[in-house]
Amino acid sequence: MAGRAAILGLCLAALSWTSPAMAEETVELLSFADLEGWAEDDHAAALAVFRATCADMEGADWQALCALADTAPDARTFFELFFRPVLIGETPALFTGYYEPELDGSRTPTARFRYPVYRTPPEAQDGVWVSRREIEEGGLLEGRGLEIAWVDDPVELFFLQIQGSGRIRMPDGSVIRVGYGGRNGQPYRSIGQELVRRGVYEPHQVSAQVIRAWVRRNPVAGRELLYHNPSYVFFREVRIEDPGLGPLGAMNRSITPLRTIAVDPAFTPLGAPVWIEKGGAGPMRRLMIAQDTGGAIRGAQRADIFYGFGDAAGEAAGTIRDPGRMVVLLPIELAHGRVPDA
Repeated sequence: MAGRAAILGLCLAALSWTSPAMAEETVELLSFADLEGWAEDDHAAALAVFRATCADMEGADWQALCALADTAPDARTFFELFFRPVLIGETPALFTGYYEPELDGSRTPTARFRYPVYRTPPEAQDGVWVSRREIEEGGLLEGRGLEIAWVDDPVELFFLQIQGSGRIRMPDGSVIRVGYGGRNGQPYRSIGQELVRRGVYEPHQVSAQVIRAWVRRNPVAGRELLYHNPSYVFFREVRIEDPGLGPLGAMNRSITPLRTIAVDPAFTPLGAPVWIEKGGAGPMRRLMIAQDTGGAIRGAQRADIFYGFGDAAGEAAGTIRDPGRMVVLLPIELAHGRVPDA
């Protein structure tokens, strides 16, 4: 028990962490007994994912805990001794899912592969640039050497931008991986919500698969629907030696299926453990790590669950739109600093 004694003897520095957005939200300090299903989770799996990115977190308190995590402590004891659960914002939360898609493509354009995957142009690197419609209809990026590859399906390319990373399989069977490289600064607008607003579907009917099918059945109206979202994502080619590892998240580290979530960093520190209680058809009680962000992920009670790679992961992720709550685990000093009267 020498390792645990060392943990107990560590004095963590007090360091406040409050974003302006977070200051406007309600904050409640909970206990681990308040977390439904906490005792049944695989805390060691969560700790391994936490260790993968905690070294990149800022602050003496996080760095101290990261150093302790590397000593291979008992995982559940580690979290219960040095963290406190903090509920930020009003429930219910909204949980959605994302995944790493695989598209068919080519390094050169052909009659089949004619939809380009672009790197970030210089003019899009500072603030707000032109819309999706202007980029695609105006040919603003053509002939500038910004193409990483060309793919065969504009609808799948749109969803690649929504996911933010993916794999492109070449005709010879080789695969390149692309990750988020930048965006045009335009606001993200949900095309699923737009279909609901138009009365095409009820909210519970909308999924990625339903949207894809509607766009393909209605090619002219479908193209216009995609333009409803003016946000446009650019990519960069990334090299991940182990094909079994997940794509790079916002912390530039590979993310882990069903242990990584995308969050709004205005409310949840990137790298922090987050307990989720997701309802819906596939309820989930699990300790996740906030290692990613997303254009549609806004608010304290909003998270995107990473489901993995390929068609099966896409099917699972595309049907998730569930309520629940998410509880951030903060180092003790930070937690009490957020709730000074607790």
